[in-house]
Amino acid sequence: MACVWKIILLNIFIVSGRSKFLTGQFWHITDLHWDPSYGVGSDNSASICASSGNRPTPNAGKFGDYLCDSSWTLINSSVHAMRDILPDPDFIVWTGDDTPHVPDDHLGETPVLNIIGNLTNFIKALFPNTKVYSALGNHDYHPKSQMPPEQSNIYEHTANLWQDWLDPASKETFKIAGYYTEKLLNQTGFRVVVLNTNLYYDQNKLTENIKDPADQFSWADKVLCDAAKNNEKVYLIGHVPPGFFEKKRQKPWFRQEFNKRYIDLIKKHHDVILGQFFGHHHTDSFRMFYSSNGSPISAMFLTPGVTPWKTTLPGVVDGSNNPGIRVFEYDTKTLLVKDVVTYYLNLTYANIARARWEKEYRLTEAYHVPDASPASMHRVMEQISKEKCYLQKYYEFNSVSYDLTDCNADCRIDHVCSVREVDFDDYESCVLKEGVSSTGPVLFTLFLTLMPSLLWMN
Repeated sequence: MACVWKIILLNIFIVSGRSKFLTGQFWHITDLHWDPSYGVGSDNSASICASSGNRPTPNAGKFGDYLCDSSWTLINSSVHAMRDILPDPDFIVWTGDDTPHVPDDHLGETPVLNIIGNLTNFIKALFPNTKVYSALGNHDYHPKSQMPPEQSNIYEHTANLWQDWLDPASKETFKIAGYYTEKLLNQTGFRVVVLNTNLYYDQNKLTENIKDPADQFSWADKVLCDAAKNNEKVYLIGHVPPGFFEKKRQKPWFRQEFNKRYIDLIKKHHDVILGQFFGHHHTDSFRMFYSSNGSPISAMFLTPGVTPWKTTLPGVVDGSNNPGIRVFEYDTKTLLVKDVVTYYLNLTYANIARARWEKEYRLTEAYHVPDASPASMHRVMEQISKEKCYLQKYYEFNSVSYDLTDCNADCRIDHVCSVREVDFDDYESCVLKEGVSSTGPVLFTLFLTLMPSLLWMN
């Protein structure tokens, strides 16, 4: 009941104090993972898609299955939903992973480029006048995740596919190693930096012993230093995020040395960085960055994927999700992220009845914060950490309203620590601290229960 009254009071405060600055909007889509092999037949008991890994799919329908990557019907539905909901966004952020979860010998360089090309052309057809800032995912290469720190055929061909979206200078930088920067919407004072964080992925054997793959850290540092000199505000965009996966304890994505350098980059340049937008998890989450004195300085938003594919990562209990797409609202004068609105497709309902993309939640309404600034996202994190009703709400949003089970004590530790601590050592400390705090009362109660027996035995 206390949680309900807090929600009512905070709603009154937020509605009365909402910013009156001009608001812009942009789409963020990620992890489409189109599986061209998907096909529904008369008997779905056997696998109907290569990405299921031979897992039976008896409930598969035309919009997809939770064990498979996206069918074309799902891809088509998601991009059309974007056009129906917000047909004229300021721009689109697309953070990669376009190909299915299949062994490398099921693909090849040409099929990978064909999938990227088909999705690119489809987005262009539905949003012909919209600028797209696109990053490569670890599945947008062959072999997957093995992105080289130098010029390659896939970098060059992808740059040509995206040439309508890239400035000439951006196209040349992209060809070198898959990253670029340019003025956001060609506006003075605003900048976008698109990173190839696949170079830092711990599965990338090509960058294992390189201190600064493709000199991207040095390049980004200079770009952000120049942005500060020119009074620019910056959005950072990438695919693989730093930190830990909230659905599997102690599962990082970056190598530790790259993770530290990324955090150092954010700490050094947080004054100019107004938002970080990433994918890869397929889940709905965020990551906090703090100064040395503990003040929130930056927030990274992890947008859920379009693919509903259930991960095969060992240790993840149920890694499926409903397909999700997301609108960010921002202050056109400052680039402050003002709100986040997530739309989703209930895949089960879509297969039984019809495709119905609907609003899942608006961040300021769901968590009762005035905006999506670092200070507000810190407040969201504190709510999730301390109040069961907010933790459960976040947990259900995390899988895009797919997993509605209870988030228990271990679940809470995994989610709270992954959001709060991006650094390796700080994450380990958080897991230990939160584990002690959650088990302490239980152990104390057990001790009180056993104490008479222990005294009698003595």
